[in-house]
Amino acid sequence: MSNHASAMQRVTAFCERFDLRIPILMAPMAGACPPSLATAVGNAGGMGACGALLMDANDIEQWVSNVRGSTNGAFQLNTWIPDPEPERNAEHEAQVRAFLSQWGPNVSSDAADAPIADFAQQCDAMINASPRVISSIMGLYPSDVVQRLHAEGIAWFATATTVTEALEAEAAGADVIVAQGMEAGGHRGTFNADDASTNLIGLFSLLPSIADAVQIPVVATGGIGDARQVAAAIMLGASAVQIGTGLLRSPEADTHPAWSDAIAVAKPEDTIATRAYSGRLGRSIRTAYAEAAAQSGAPEPAPYPIQRHLTAAMRAEAANTNNIDRMQSWAGQSSAFARDESAGIIVSELWENAKTVLGTR
Repeated sequence: MSNHASAMQRVTAFCERFDLRIPILMAPMAGACPPSLATAVGNAGGMGACGALLMDANDIEQWVSNVRGSTNGAFQLNTWIPDPEPERNAEHEAQVRAFLSQWGPNVSSDAADAPIADFAQQCDAMINASPRVISSIMGLYPSDVVQRLHAEGIAWFATATTVTEALEAEAAGADVIVAQGMEAGGHRGTFNADDASTNLIGLFSLLPSIADAVQIPVVATGGIGDARQVAAAIMLGASAVQIGTGLLRSPEADTHPAWSDAIAVAKPEDTIATRAYSGRLGRSIRTAYAEAAAQSGAPEPAPYPIQRHLTAAMRAEAANTNNIDRMQSWAGQSSAFARDESAGIIVSELWENAKTVLGTR
């Protein structure tokens, strides 16, 4: 059997298992996954997604209700595995607030005390919604959550950024590994936040290594926005691909116009890996704020989620004033491939064109 035929058998088996017509998943982007976007991807035969990090149980329930009212397509629900409680340093936080006052409104001294969503309640809400897939990032679900997922017939997709993480996830009961390359927009999915800036592995090195190491299917994500990249990922061992930035210019994504415009013209070198927005390393457009925060005179960002709370006022004002230089604008290294077309058209054409590249159309 040819390599192409073997790859297509792997893809077909994955699609049949997860009720898909095309092997393309929407990335679960927290704060950028409206029901309309998941619906468009699901109706095209791919898998929609909800990044539930910032959502409480009622928000999750409403999102699922909205999507199920618009599509019979598959979708995944996702949240972060919590980091240990961050160490607080009042003097350092004051330095960060002073720096941020140069870029936006003054930051109140209690801004860092903002509450975050309850992880256990998120898990309960996601399991109660009974999606086809629940995925993780930043670590592994506790064993009791994994047992509940499998008891309900819900598959667990675990994001991994190294082979070691992938093997840990497989041993913990993951059904699928989502191999995230360093090219990905948004946050790095490393299990240990301190490893994010050191284990920067590109997708096309990471993917075949993970595919060779585990016995479960692998989904490729990070810097995929073109049919050639889809085809390459399939040939390197992926059973499907996951796309985030490549969908953000679609009308269903309702992305801020300044963010969408920046994605449209961003070369790979126009993105930057930064902790300046949230305290967790993520890839964004190379904005003036992100570059200033990387200079030697700037204070180190506070840990997640403290930094996210401290930058909230700046980010909100930037959105209100259409100022990309202060805006949180996550973007992957293949941003320029993102198209201003319906998400359904984007994912359908990506797969049709990938099959042409693979010679299987």
